[in-house]
Amino acid sequence: MSTFAAKNILTLLIPYLPVLIAVYVVGSSVRTWYRLRHFPGPFLGKFSHIFMAKTAASSRMNLIYTDVNRKYGPLARVGPNDLLSSDPSTIRLMSSARSTYQRSEWYEAMRMDPYVDSIFSEMHVPVHDSRRAKMATAYSGKENPTLESDIDICVVEFLQLIRSKYVSPASGDGTKRMDFGVKTQYFTLDVITKVAYGEAFGYMERDEDVHGYIKTTEEVVPYLNFLSVWPVANAVLNRSWVKEKLGPGPGDKEGMGKLMSVARQVVGERFGPDAKEKQDMLGAFVRNGIPQRQIESEVLFQIIAGSDTTATAIRATFLNLLSNPRVLTKLRNEINDAEGEVSISSPISNAEAKAMPYLQAVIKEGLRIHPPFTGLLSKKVPPGGDTINGQFVPGGTRIAHCTWGIQRNEIYGEDVEVFRPERWIEVDAERLLRMEQTLDLIFGHGRWGCLGKTVAYIELNKIFVELLRHFDFELLNPGKPWRSVNYNLFLQDEMWLRVTEREGK
Repeated sequence: MSTFAAKNILTLLIPYLPVLIAVYVVGSSVRTWYRLRHFPGPFLGKFSHIFMAKTAASSRMNLIYTDVNRKYGPLARVGPNDLLSSDPSTIRLMSSARSTYQRSEWYEAMRMDPYVDSIFSEMHVPVHDSRRAKMATAYSGKENPTLESDIDICVVEFLQLIRSKYVSPASGDGTKRMDFGVKTQYFTLDVITKVAYGEAFGYMERDEDVHGYIKTTEEVVPYLNFLSVWPVANAVLNRSWVKEKLGPGPGDKEGMGKLMSVARQVVGERFGPDAKEKQDMLGAFVRNGIPQRQIESEVLFQIIAGSDTTATAIRATFLNLLSNPRVLTKLRNEINDAEGEVSISSPISNAEAKAMPYLQAVIKEGLRIHPPFTGLLSKKVPPGGDTINGQFVPGGTRIAHCTWGIQRNEIYGEDVEVFRPERWIEVDAERLLRMEQTLDLIFGHGRWGCLGKTVAYIELNKIFVELLRHFDFELLNPGKPWRSVNYNLFLQDEMWLRVTEREGK
């Protein structure tokens, strides 16, 4: 065809161009809708990513997605190629050790270090499984004999911080306001850096946001959350040339680049000419042959994953305790009985805490009613498709976790929105096992399970006992007890408490 003829045809088509574009858009939308047409869900989610993007930006994604599953069923459509599940059996199916499901593109947006995947963002299954095997013993404490005693040091320092700066007189004027939300994060940040690198970064000692970590998290996490549900934007920003131009770097004076610099410094000390072998997580990574640059990425992820989630679990459980005098009194009585009968350690040992049934029920109920992480964790259906609860799901479909909704499952009883630790004590052994298996899904499952679960539980087993042994707490603003927003992780502060010394302590 000549150039002249082509121009003539183009001229003839110009008046019809809007119609042609409209036909293409409608046709594309119909094809998008048709593929998963048999799954109900919000109208916008059937044709575009707008519903997921709005939800990601809402700061209430945990509640919105839970409402979706309540309204449309345990497997609902939320995007063009995205389903949302609140069914525990579906989550276990996708994440079991022999599952053929794989991580979806959602994980690409979860790179804390945008240039190197951590164990959390790695999508290639053999690479993930090999690295996980090398890291597992470090997290379990098998290669870190001082794991519990390191946590004890941080617990004691937390008590010292409160006692030295935030204890108010028992009566009269002089209230000293303590933002429990922020101080708790200082505690968990010092714990993870102490057990992982042998030395705490000093958040509690300095009583400040060392390296601007909290500030950086509040800036970066909402951004990553949005990218995780908008594939086109995520694909563009993950281009190497885009990251080269716009991405953070260790030379930055603040933000994620600053944290990358900290990670590089911490890891570099273990590979330098004067490096000494240490019995901590980082030492285990080095001994097990993980490359230096890879460890830098893992360190960056550790700081975020190992502190934010545990801090949220402590804050939320503590808020529920302070808001439920009956539960608080019952837990205090168990602590007092333990002190009187067997003279529990100070700080309480992990083994002693495990032997306190009501404490364990409180911890479980705190995690259930307020899961610390609500990211979608979307997995991709294998190429041949799969049948879930009688419904065929085409290959390549992404299925996301509705973690908040899963912890409102009927297995827990009818009063799932009530903080009631007794539910873990009153049930028979068979149902208790099913409840515990469902609760465990907040840490992931199977090959994708959270490596830091052991450390988190040791912290939880100690911190509530020690805080309640030594201090009394009051909410200064019960009508607005905290600022809590949800972007996969919870960002929580302004949890103002009045603290007084317990009599005799």
